[in-house]
Amino acid sequence: MIVKICGITNRDDALAAVDAGASAIGFNFYRDSPRYIAPSGAALIAEKIPASVWKVGIFVNENVDSAARIALNAGLDVAQLYGTSEARGIRLWRACRTNEDIASGLKDDLVEALLLDAPQQSEEEYGGTGRTFDWSRAKGLPKKTIIAGGLDASNVGQAIEEAQPWGVDACSRLEKSPGLKDHDKMREFIKAALNP
Repeated sequence: MIVKICGITNRDDALAAVDAGASAIGFNFYRDSPRYIAPSGAALIAEKIPASVWKVGIFVNENVDSAARIALNAGLDVAQLYGTSEARGIRLWRACRTNEDIASGLKDDLVEALLLDAPQQSEEEYGGTGRTFDWSRAKGLPKKTIIAGGLDASNVGQAIEEAQPWGVDACSRLEKSPGLKDHDKMREFIKAALNP
């Protein structure tokens, strides 16, 4: 089970996630997100993170050249792609909201995993909404699956039981305010995810 803490904007939160046992941390490069971080800021954090913890870049409608440049400069291991985003030269996770057609993500041989997130309520929403979805929709898909959307220590065990995912991803429910993590909530979430 991989456990990703998304929306990391500062070194203290990143190191607390790593210390608590996170498998991956996510940097959001979508400028309209309250959790946006500049690639240069992500690079400064990434260089302090052990190589065993994956650095994941979140891209929304990003062109392939820009995503590749950011991935290289920020020291990323994985590109998590929303919308029309494309990337190359890096591991790819395709993010889909469960109100969208996920067939294209399942058919793409270049995509290592599919991240399923809660349905959007506006065109500007790309994760971090704190809403859940029917986790059973993720069970048995023919690709590694990561579930996201509204997860915290109180529900991640049930989500894992219903979805049987490869991984889980949490963001907004682990925060004091957008972009600032509550370290106790992160620790509780990671512990619950690793010991469902």
